[in-house]
Amino acid sequence: MAAAIPAQLLRRWWLHLEHSLILPVNKALAAVALLAGVFVAPANAAPLAGKGPAQIRTGDAAAIASHVKATGKHVLSFVGYSGAGYQDPDALIREASRILERHDPARTLISSGGTAEGIGQIYELAKGKGFETMGIVSSLARQERTPLSTCVDTVFFVPDSTWGGELPQGKGLSPTSSAIVHISDALVGIGGGEIARDELLATRRLGKPMTFIPADMNHELAREKARSKGQPEPKEFGGAAAAGLAAAQ
Repeated sequence: MAAAIPAQLLRRWWLHLEHSLILPVNKALAAVALLAGVFVAPANAAPLAGKGPAQIRTGDAAAIASHVKATGKHVLSFVGYSGAGYQDPDALIREASRILERHDPARTLISSGGTAEGIGQIYELAKGKGFETMGIVSSLARQERTPLSTCVDTVFFVPDSTWGGELPQGKGLSPTSSAIVHISDALVGIGGGEIARDELLATRRLGKPMTFIPADMNHELAREKARSKGQPEPKEFGGAAAAGLAAAQ
């Protein structure tokens, strides 16, 4: 008769099997859901800073409004430079922190463009202060595999053939920018290019609270971009948002 296998050894074999078979299946299912744009974390998994989006969805302004309504919170949105970066990232964090200190995390949802670059640095700051976070970004970000912030709780990809801003021929804001402007109870701009400019001006036209803090884009990145396009190196780094808001006074 074969000797009985100790219970402890059986448990060790089972744990090994669970890790080698079940975990990859779960990862595969999560990957399929992510590609479909509907990844949702388990119901008992609380969003944690640094863990990446708990929810990634595809939706228009109405879907985003429904999500916001369910939170019962006001939306404070931040716009600014993305890939252009900031010449003084520490100043960005100081200014954003000063703004966040005026708001109650229990009543305020912090929103931005969902991605990690530039203004996306405010997500880690907001999570550290206890705020729930949200990202609203063009579906182009998914197509181009643009990295999302690891500190944003929920990201909405808005079906859009542009990155945002005003559409040509006076057709109004793009779907992404329209969603950002209309879902926001207040908008804060810290520097920014043409897209941020259009969103800030639209917010002002709607009579919503709007704050703008001038900031330079990263000088060397701006020079490299110009050189790569065979253009003269820029002399001004304050961004289109600052110039546009000044012209609209």
